[in-house]
Amino acid sequence: MGVIGIGRIGVDQRHIETFNSLPLLHRDPFDGIIIATALSEGMTIITGDENIQKYDVPWVW
Repeated sequence: MGVIGIGRIGVDQRHIETFNSLPLLHRDPFDGIIIATALSEGMTIITGDENIQKYDVPWVW
């Protein structure tokens, strides 16, 4: 397991490009940015949101 921490990450061009490549499995753009950021940064999302869990992104709950 990697380092666990809390911090801020700004949205950059990589995140937007990843966001634009995501399949449209639901229509919440804020979830899309969270997913794209996690994918771009190699992060795991902690969520119980079934819409986020539809995507090919690491998640735990």
